[in-house]
Amino acid sequence: MVRLHVKRGDESQFLLEAAGSARLAQLAPLAARVYNGRLKVHRLCSEMEELAEHGVFLPYNMQGLTDEQIEELKLKDEWAEKCVPSGGSVFKKDEMGRRNGHAPNEKMQQVIKKTIEEAKALISKKQVQANVCVNMEMVKDALDQLRGAVMIVYPMGLPPHDPIRMEFEDKEDLSGTHAGLEVIEESEAQLWWAGKELKETKLLSDYVGKNEKTTIIVKIQKKGQGAPGREPLISHEEQKQMMLYYYRKQEELKKLEEDDDDSFLNAEWADNHALKRQFHGVKDIKWGPR
Repeated sequence: MVRLHVKRGDESQFLLEAAGSARLAQLAPLAARVYNGRLKVHRLCSEMEELAEHGVFLPYNMQGLTDEQIEELKLKDEWAEKCVPSGGSVFKKDEMGRRNGHAPNEKMQQVIKKTIEEAKALISKKQVQANVCVNMEMVKDALDQLRGAVMIVYPMGLPPHDPIRMEFEDKEDLSGTHAGLEVIEESEAQLWWAGKELKETKLLSDYVGKNEKTTIIVKIQKKGQGAPGREPLISHEEQKQMMLYYYRKQEELKKLEEDDDDSFLNAEWADNHALKRQFHGVKDIKWGPR
C-alpha cells in the first residue's frame, strides 16, 4: 500500500493508505472525507467541553440576553426541564450567554472530558509522528465514542438546536463561520504532489510508480485555488537543528579565539632574552635624556 502523508498548506493532517491501483477520482474524495471527519470530531469536542462546563444550548432567542431581559421579554427555555444531566446539575453561569448554566456534576463532567481526550487522540495529528494511518473507521469510532458519552450524561437527549445534536445528525450549519471555510467538499477536493495536480482520470501508480511501499507528501485543497506551495527542502525541525548546530559552532570558535589571545607575549616573564640581559648587567637600561 502507498502511504500518503496528507497536508493542508504546510500543516500535517494525517496518514492515509491506498493501493497503487487506486483511482484518483475516488482517492481525492476519500481524503476529503477523512479530513472533514476529523474537523467534525474537533468541532464536537469543542462544543462538548462547553457542555460539560455550562450545560445545554439555549434557544437562539435567549442567547446573549441578561436574566433581567429574559424576564422582561417573558422568555422560557422549554428544554431546560427535559434535558437534565444524569445525577443532577450544578449551576455554572455561561458568561458568553450561549448555554443555560446547568452543568453536569463532577462525575459526569469527567465522563465527557475523558471521552474527548480519547476521541482526539484517535484522530490526532500526532498519529503522523507515530506512523499510524487514519481511516474512516477510526473517525466513525471517535464519533461513536462522543455520541455514547453524551447519551450517558444526557439520557433524555439534547435540544434539537444544540450544535452537538446537530453535528451528530449531520444538520450543522457552518455558513459564514471559520469552521465552514475549513471544510472541503468531496466534489471539490484536489490532491497535489511535488507541484503536480493528481489528475482524477489517472491512477495513483501513474505518478508514484509500482512501488507499493512508497510514502509521498500530498496536499489537499479546493479546486480552483491553484498550486499549493512546494515542500521545503528541509523540514522546520531540521532547520532548527541546523541553526542550533551552527550557533554552538560559532560559540566554540569564539571561545577558541579568546584562548588564542597572545597579548601575554608582551609580559616580562615571556621575554626570551631576559636572562641574557640580566647576566650582561643591562637589564633595566633606559635610553633617553635624563
